[in-house]
Amino acid sequence: MRISGITIPDEKQLAFGLTAIYGIGRSQSAAILTELGIDAAKKPSDLSTEEENKIRDKVETLQIEGDLKRKVAADIKRLKDIDSYRGSRHAKRLPARGQRTKTNARTLKGVKKTMGSGRRKLEKT
Repeated sequence: MRISGITIPDEKQLAFGLTAIYGIGRSQSAAILTELGIDAAKKPSDLSTEEENKIRDKVETLQIEGDLKRKVAADIKRLKDIDSYRGSRHAKRLPARGQRTKTNARTLKGVKKTMGSGRRKLEKT
């Protein structure tokens, strides 16, 4: 089954398979299926054509994939343009939402190399 150019995996249940679409998570996929009255445990291969079309029509009304990515990129660009604190954090590729950076932030710095459990032996010269 394909929706908006994305192939929904046939071996997964619908509630989990719909999350392959960028912008649809588990809660939103469950909400879509309950609204349409389709069993979330069904596999995409077991759906009738009518049910597939219902899901496709509902998902295409949402902001997903390219549109959503463009919106997020525009929001981040706006934050950078107005010189906000969050915008500066995005520009530096650091966490922007108050996360700890002393030990956990490995986005820009990379993982530090440690010597490991054993000490290196110094060679005598």
